[in-house]
Amino acid sequence: MKGIILLILCGAVIVPFISVISTSIAPRDQISRAGGLVLFPSGIDLGAYKAIFSGGVVSRALLISIGVTVVGTTLSLFVSCLLAYAISRSHFVLARPVLLVVLIGMLFSPGMIPVYLVVRQTGLLNSLWALILPTMVSGFNVIVLRSFFQSIPVELTESATIDGASEWQVFSRIVMPLSKAVLAVIGLFYAVGYWNAFFSALLYLDDASKWPMQLVLRTYVVNDTSMGQADLGTEMMPPQSALQMAILVVSMVPILIVYPFLQKHFAKGVLTGAVKG
Repeated sequence: MKGIILLILCGAVIVPFISVISTSIAPRDQISRAGGLVLFPSGIDLGAYKAIFSGGVVSRALLISIGVTVVGTTLSLFVSCLLAYAISRSHFVLARPVLLVVLIGMLFSPGMIPVYLVVRQTGLLNSLWALILPTMVSGFNVIVLRSFFQSIPVELTESATIDGASEWQVFSRIVMPLSKAVLAVIGLFYAVGYWNAFFSALLYLDDASKWPMQLVLRTYVVNDTSMGQADLGTEMMPPQSALQMAILVVSMVPILIVYPFLQKHFAKGVLTGAVKG
C-alpha cells in the first residue's frame, strides 16, 4: 500500500515535468490534436526553441538572470556569513543587539511601498542592482549560519587565536572551510530566490531590455507569446503552448544543472571527528 501511494505521489510530481518537456518538442499537428499539452511526443520539433531564441530577448534575459543570480548569491553569502559570524562570537559586544535587529527584520516586513520608496530615493530604479540590494540579506539564512558557526568546536578557534591568528584569519581559514555544507545549502536558497524573482523586476525595471528570465517568461505565458521573435510568418510560427513550455524549460535548466553538484553537501557531516573531547 505504501509503495502504491509513493508511486502515485512520484507520478504527480514527474508527469507535469514530462508534459512540459514533451509539449516543447512535439510536432505542431500532435499539439493541435492533443489540445495544447502532449505527454509522449511522436517526434522531435525544435521550432519552439528556435523561435524564442531568434529575437534575442530570451538570450539576453537568460544572461541577465545568470549575472544577477551569480553576483547576488556571491554578495549575499559574503555579507550573511560576516554578519552571522559576528553575532555568533560571544565576545562581540553588539552581538545581542544586532541579533535582535535581525530577528525583528525577519518577523516584521516593511512592506512593498516603503521598500519601493527606498529604492527610488537611492537611485536604483531601472537598475539591475534593484534586484540584488533590497533582498541581499535574509534574516532566516543569517540565523541558520549563526547556529552552524556556534556549533564549530571552540577549541579550533581558540587554538588559532593562541597561535596569533587574527579574527579574519580564523573566519577565512578555519570557519569557512568547515562550513562548506551550510554554505552550499544557503547558497542554493539565495540562488533560487534570485533566479525565480520576477516581482522585483516588475516593480523596479521599466526598460524591457533589462528584464530577467522570469519576467520574460511571465510575459510569454500571460501576455504576448510573440515577444522578441523574428518574423517567421504565420505558417512557421510554433503553437502558443509549445512556445510557453519551451521557455519554461529554458528557465528550469540552470537550477537543475546546479542542484546535483550541491546536493551532496546537504546531509554531509563535515565536522564529524574534527575534535575529540
